[in-house]
Amino acid sequence: MGLKFKMRYGQIRKYDVANGPGIRTSIFFTGCPFKCKGCFNEKYQSFSSGNLWTKSEENKLFEYLSSNHISGLSVLGGEPLAQGDELLGLLKRVKEKTGKSVWLWSGFEFEQLDSNQLKILEYVDVLVDGLFVVEKKDLKLKFRGSSNQRVIDLKKTRDCSKIVIWDGIKPGQ
Repeated sequence: MGLKFKMRYGQIRKYDVANGPGIRTSIFFTGCPFKCKGCFNEKYQSFSSGNLWTKSEENKLFEYLSSNHISGLSVLGGEPLAQGDELLGLLKRVKEKTGKSVWLWSGFEFEQLDSNQLKILEYVDVLVDGLFVVEKKDLKLKFRGSSNQRVIDLKKTRDCSKIVIWDGIKPGQ
């Protein structure tokens, strides 16, 4: 039986230098339960916005990721962890076919995640977690919008059984 797609996305950026280290390809999924005040992707909050994810988009994604110039995939939203098993399957295929790093941004805090969301994160290298809080907005922060958000190295976190901040982030960044 073929894949059935219910995920929706707002855009795929072939080249993105703002969302993770190096030159990355980014997917912005739609649908978000949080609706943070001041969200920079407000148009992606509705679960009915954007386009259905299809095999065509997946093929395009793998074409982009096959470039030696692309260091990895960044997954943003909306709320990517609201995409469920389809995102799990996609990220598993990305890791198996490319071996490139995967970064994911979520309004959920790591400690809040359920078992299904944690399965998705098995295929993610770095998680930027936490709601965007406009009162804590800081344009000098690296790879996140507000100071309450964390950039978590998931491999080290799994190895140590405690939250480990990605070592590319220095205190105050």
